[in-house]
Amino acid sequence: MASNKIQFRSIHELKDPALNNKLAQKEFQEEIPVEDFLGDAEQNGSSTSRRDFLKLLGFSTAAVTLAACEAPVIKTIPYVVKPHDIIPGVPNYYASTYFDGFDFASVLVKTREGRPIKIDPNPAAGDLGKTNARAQASVLSLYDNDKVKQPKFEGKDETFDKVDSFVIKGLEEAKAAGKRIVLLSHSFASPTFKKLFTEFKAKYPTAELITYDAFPYSAALDAAQEVFGQRALPIYDLKGTELVVSFQADILGDYNASSLETSYAVARKPGANMLRHIQVESNMSLTGANADSRYRLKPSQVNKTLVEVYNAIVGGITSDKIANEIANELKAKGNKAVVFADGSKGAQVLAHLINQKLGSVAFTGKANFLKDFDKAKFQEFLGWVNAGQVGVLITNNVDPIYSYHKGEDFKKSLSKVPYVIAVADKKNEMYNAAKAVIPVANWLESWGDIEPQTGVYSLMQPTIQKIYKSRQIEESLLVWKNGKNNASNNYYDYLKANASSILGGTSFNKALYNGINVSSTATTLSYVGGNATQAVSELGSFKASDLELVLYTKTSMGDGTQSNNPWLQELPDPITRMAWDNYLTISPKDAERLGIENDLNGRMQLDGSIVNLTANGVTIKDIPVFIQPGQAEGSLGLALGYGKKNSGATANTGVNAYPLFDGSNLVLSNVKIEKTGENHEFAGIQLQNTLMGRYEIAKEVPLADYLNVAFDDEHKGWNKPLEYHTISGALPARKIDLWDAFDDTDGPHFNLSIDLNSCTGCGACIIACQAENNVPVVGKEEIRMSRDMYWLRIDRYYSSRQKVEVYEGLKEGLAVPELYGTAFNKEGGALNHPADNPDVIFQPVMCQHCNHAPCETVCPVAATSHGKQGQNHMAYNRCIGTRYCANNCPYKVRRFNWFTYNLNDRFDFNMNNDLGRMVLNPDVVVRTRGVMEKCSMCIQETQATILAAKRENRKVTDGEFQASCACAAACSTGAMTFGDMNDKESEVRKQYASNRRYYLLEEIGTKPNVFYHTKVRNRVEK
Repeated sequence: MASNKIQFRSIHELKDPALNNKLAQKEFQEEIPVEDFLGDAEQNGSSTSRRDFLKLLGFSTAAVTLAACEAPVIKTIPYVVKPHDIIPGVPNYYASTYFDGFDFASVLVKTREGRPIKIDPNPAAGDLGKTNARAQASVLSLYDNDKVKQPKFEGKDETFDKVDSFVIKGLEEAKAAGKRIVLLSHSFASPTFKKLFTEFKAKYPTAELITYDAFPYSAALDAAQEVFGQRALPIYDLKGTELVVSFQADILGDYNASSLETSYAVARKPGANMLRHIQVESNMSLTGANADSRYRLKPSQVNKTLVEVYNAIVGGITSDKIANEIANELKAKGNKAVVFADGSKGAQVLAHLINQKLGSVAFTGKANFLKDFDKAKFQEFLGWVNAGQVGVLITNNVDPIYSYHKGEDFKKSLSKVPYVIAVADKKNEMYNAAKAVIPVANWLESWGDIEPQTGVYSLMQPTIQKIYKSRQIEESLLVWKNGKNNASNNYYDYLKANASSILGGTSFNKALYNGINVSSTATTLSYVGGNATQAVSELGSFKASDLELVLYTKTSMGDGTQSNNPWLQELPDPITRMAWDNYLTISPKDAERLGIENDLNGRMQLDGSIVNLTANGVTIKDIPVFIQPGQAEGSLGLALGYGKKNSGATANTGVNAYPLFDGSNLVLSNVKIEKTGENHEFAGIQLQNTLMGRYEIAKEVPLADYLNVAFDDEHKGWNKPLEYHTISGALPARKIDLWDAFDDTDGPHFNLSIDLNSCTGCGACIIACQAENNVPVVGKEEIRMSRDMYWLRIDRYYSSRQKVEVYEGLKEGLAVPELYGTAFNKEGGALNHPADNPDVIFQPVMCQHCNHAPCETVCPVAATSHGKQGQNHMAYNRCIGTRYCANNCPYKVRRFNWFTYNLNDRFDFNMNNDLGRMVLNPDVVVRTRGVMEKCSMCIQETQATILAAKRENRKVTDGEFQASCACAAACSTGAMTFGDMNDKESEVRKQYASNRRYYLLEEIGTKPNVFYHTKVRNRVEK
């Protein structure tokens, strides 16, 4: 059954039906930049002039040939004495804990020759071992060349001894004068750290530990305090849930300090009890993009709808149509339903009370201890500073001057503190304000422990010696508590002694090996209160206005802790597909009303209007505006975590929105915007790679059809196998072959399964692929020029529930205003614009490793060929960069190296300095200019896995192959399954048998080794 939905990737594609063809025509029109390649005789290593060179060779592709032959030579020296635990060429793995003050994950750290190069999920940790894009990218933050490299005193390099003398002097003076000593730290759920601070306070009785987080979850913690009687966030498990209703809560993102995507994906498995997801929100969030039904309302209307749902649930009545529909569904599901809310304390309190009324089984009673910010306590601390009561202030890698909404006032008040010591990683605002600076050790250089939730104890261990003269806060506290050069200042010994009291009978070494362990802490949450009247009053006090703003965190940037990480800055946002920016999102109708424009120039590059935004008396200048399909009219969105000054060249990207955030309320009313008359150049990748054909690239089906209609039904089949009519009758497309097939049943034959129903678009797989395969960062300018180097991309498709006649109208070239001004549905009502509230599908696309690969037949030098294990290979030293293969690839997954990205000042990212290059994987060649590159299905890892099993005289287990493919191993939702098709018990073989399976562009006969599963939507189609 053909889809009756129209799919589009952007508003511009919707307005211009011919845009797809224009993109395809422009894809290979750029001439090879001969000037860049050959203009510098020194760089080319040749004394021949460019003029003579071209005179001899006569065509510009010679530049690429030269580039492919000229690889840089770097001299190395061998080990003098080889460490006993390091075998060259063999990786070591260490279980550890990723925690940077914002994100947490139990992980396995892959090291090569003593260098951490890759972060993998710890399978023993279950949900707590799942890694997001930021966790995957954190290994690059270790090798940040912009880090503070040694202690500083009054702006000059100094020794730890001198700095410690200064700090101890200040501590003694404050103690004698009765002044307060404040350690201002991010939330730090470490039992050993807290024990150490208690001992520190015993020596300095006026010491106080104050928590400050840039993104503090203050509203959630306040709501938990009221409802559960404890300042701990509740933990939910959606595996037994059949209905989720979310009000502004991005539960697949950074909601309540822990994403629910793993249990969400389990509950979303298609079937009679498949989870139904309703989202009520203003911004198009990652969670909203995955919803079955999405109501787009401005923040004031979201608040009103939540109150009406609460009234209906507790026995009242409501005249609100949307609220009534939602309440009826909640009542029907009872304890198998759950409600989430975000934006303010009142919203969260009502959500908790609704769940209590429903008796929701999603509420586990477990507590999340990762966040413990107390706004009242922080305000009290500010009062101490302003009153001159603080003698010593020590900041533990936090920067309130940047992220506190009254940061400038805080900066001025620091003049009243005699001793300001910053434990910092960058030369940020706190660095500049402090007299003494101690470089903070990266988590990969540190010992530590974390108690993330009820009954769980996780250990952190260093996987590399400290690269520079840095020190973790615990080491400093020991020195300041015990005195310099004290034998008891070894934090490893201190941690080991305290951990033994927590671990019970488990040895410390065994606990380190596990990474994550059982804790004796039995704290649980239960409903003990909640003032619904007060919550309703708070939500009602939010005054509706013409424009209302929602602040949020991006999946790439989070709170901005890793803002100087180029992998994260370049990672495209899953919704907008824009990189290297934050921006104001606005609805298409509001944009038209206010004269805001997004235009494509002749090179299909997006330009947008720039505005100044004012709210609560604060003005943020020069914000670019992105017109976002699905944004509620009257609402705006802006991401936090950008615009960091003095934190590295990469961090100074975008605008700082923290001055608008009071730490509690993510929504603001009475917002004004004013056009500046200037335009902003966006760097987006959504319209760069145009697949051959546009018919059902990303398939979807309603749950009712999936359950009740045979997938191959002659008339209504929703995934009918493709057949060709031949002289022998109708034959399945996979059975028709122009070539003789070779035997691929001897040894493994790899396939990759991708379930569109499970993929949330989070991007963790993209960063995992980048880390594993040395994919370079190219920068905003090159992204804008359509020269990204990603081996894996996640295409985002919008789809609109329109009738076939509308689709036909678009194909006939009717302009959008004409079409939707006159079109009516069957009930006689005007049709909505497709961009008003589209559905969203995320589709990961990498090399499809076609058994009949179009790229292989056109390569003039046989640089690309097919292997018996199903992988499409690339021999980079053969490639001369003709780009024939990219032109012939229908999936547009091949990338051309325009430049040498390493050791090139034009691309001043991690590959351009010795420290940054330490992250490179030695098992994968660093490609140079002039060659094509693409996904290899991590062949270096699959071969290592096969060889390891061969040495041990055993078969490879299915899980080993899954772990050897970077994208599949990093996927938190199980959307990607990688394995051996010749193993009849393998998971990928089971996935192959699904009736939802289909191939991308199967009709052209490429016979890929990657297959997809149709997305199922759990709703009644209207």
